[in-house]
Amino acid sequence: MATVKHKILVLSGKGGVGKSTFSAHLAHGLASDGSTEVALLDVDICGPSIPRIMGLEGEQVHQSGSGWSPVYVEDNLAVMSIGFLLSSPDDAVIWRGPKKNGMIKQFLRDVDWGEVDYLIVDTPPGTSDEHLSVVQYLSSAGIDGTVIITTPQEVSLQDVRKEINFCQKVKLPIIGVVENMSGFVCPKCKNNSQIFPPTTGGAEKMCQDLNIPLLGRVPLDPRIGKSCDEGKSFLAEVTDSPATAAYKSIIHSKSKGSYTMHKYFLPFRWIGLLEELDN
Repeated sequence: MATVKHKILVLSGKGGVGKSTFSAHLAHGLASDGSTEVALLDVDICGPSIPRIMGLEGEQVHQSGSGWSPVYVEDNLAVMSIGFLLSSPDDAVIWRGPKKNGMIKQFLRDVDWGEVDYLIVDTPPGTSDEHLSVVQYLSSAGIDGTVIITTPQEVSLQDVRKEINFCQKVKLPIIGVVENMSGFVCPKCKNNSQIFPPTTGGAEKMCQDLNIPLLGRVPLDPRIGKSCDEGKSFLAEVTDSPATAAYKSIIHSKSKGSYTMHKYFLPFRWIGLLEELDN
């Protein structure tokens, strides 16, 4: 971990809100700047979906003198997942906590990432073994913070509040919240429909109540799911989607006043400029 400059966890107390999808697109978006070295680590031991989303199913991890070699999507985008260690993507991983923890420790200790600007860690839902292991093993190396993913409805928000409470208890900095599946913009008529109505105010109200930054809202787009199934970057494939604009706004916002929320995701050459603007 000494060669990794920034470590960012993607969390949510709720399953099915799009953590892996967001993690993959965050990695793709950061790596679109060819001078930025990005790594994506999948610690969802029982449900590793990153190999499929990144178009790497069937790839294998190789051992070298310096450790495990990750699998590369691009020259500056490396990926590691337990999915690369399974003989079939349909194989179930039936492990108790200690074995999961040992696997995560091995990922964090033995993978030869090389010099990396950003390590994005995709986690399973909840607040249990995997999350505690990552926080514990990375504590000495330093975690920049976590991005918390939710959807607008209260059923999701009530579990996300638990995740926020977890972060506070283990002293894990919260970069902000992303509201995923935030409305649906019809590609033909352009009308916006609320598929998951924010009956209690959605992520915006929760963030106001808890004094946490809302990084942005990503609307539903069926082409996101299609791109993930095909292992392609939605950001590169569908450049005119409102969802693409939302992702890019979250990752690359350069507007005055956004520095505090977005500094973790900016190419380093922008950070000094934004500090000058904020001053």
